Amino acid sequence: MQFIDQAEIEVEAGKGGDGIVAFRREKYVPAGGPAGGNGGRGGDVILVAAEHLQTLLDFKYAHRFQADNGGRGGPNNRTGANGRDRTIQVPCGTVIYDADTQEIIGDLVQPGQTFCAAKGGKGGLGNKHFLSNRNRAPDYALPGLPGEYRRLRLELKLLAEVGIIGLPNAGKSTLIAALSAARPKIADYPFTTLVPNLGVVRKPTGDGTVFADIPGLIEGAHLGTGLGYDFLRHIERTRLLLHLIDATADDPIGDYQTIQAELQAYGRGLSERPQILALNKIDAIASEAVELLATELNHLTHVPVFQISAVTQTGLESLLQTVWQSLDQLKDVEVKTVTKV
Repeated sequence: MQFIDQAEIEVEAGKGGDGIVAFRREKYVPAGGPAGGNGGRGGDVILVAAEHLQTLLDFKYAHRFQADNGGRGGPNNRTGANGRDRTIQVPCGTVIYDADTQEIIGDLVQPGQTFCAAKGGKGGLGNKHFLSNRNRAPDYALPGLPGEYRRLRLELKLLAEVGIIGLPNAGKSTLIAALSAARPKIADYPFTTLVPNLGVVRKPTGDGTVFADIPGLIEGAHLGTGLGYDFLRHIERTRLLLHLIDATADDPIGDYQTIQAELQAYGRGLSERPQILALNKIDAIASEAVELLATELNHLTHVPVFQISAVTQTGLESLLQTVWQSLDQLKDVEVKTVTKV
């Protein structure tokens, strides 16, 4: 399946139905009076978050969506039928922008959450509404109002609690394959991962946590270099970052600093996001070199540095245990913050 995480669409709600001019024609009622009904309301265009969707691929082929118009009013004070709403399914995590002002107007996170993108027009009034002492037989009615029209930009930000970041070939895809049932493409050249991969990792309690393998960042990613800029948005919603460092690289410390600089330059609070550091591929170098690297990183970051091998699955159990503890602590902080508010 092709991964599309940005799209631009046009939405137009239905026009309200016209009111009509009509008069009662009843036997033995010589002065029946006006009886023109109102037009029906135009249909709305509604976006709804669907749990089964993972991409905005559908909008690559369909760009314009329109709801039904309202029905025309009828005689004998009958109101026209309301136009049917147009429902558009989008993935959970879709942010909705007004394409003309670039203002965020909606954010669909929970399954089933809805957003009215365009409101249908009101139906016009029939001539019965214009009856008065001065005008006993009004011969005019109002047309229905047009529905709203909008150009929208949709941007998908994946919903994952843990984002796995690192330079190309740090072993992110191998790690997510070792931890979950995800099977991303794995090879020994940069940019093997061209789209974010999601994997559900099971806790000891049986609950599942979503991990996202974010395509490799490189220096200058925040300026559009490489693939990183296109996918940095997908770690904006994560609670925790798992920073993977290739222990066999020429300069692992420099690699760490490169990623930190890109997070800082991108902004949106990514550089302040809690991180867990892990030296990967320890099976490929001497243990003394691994210890030296871990010590240097620890002095630089003042946080524990895990030594793992995604290929041999060495050290993954203790790494996951720390991930679960960190997520629980973050949830406790969020609950306390909400309680105080």
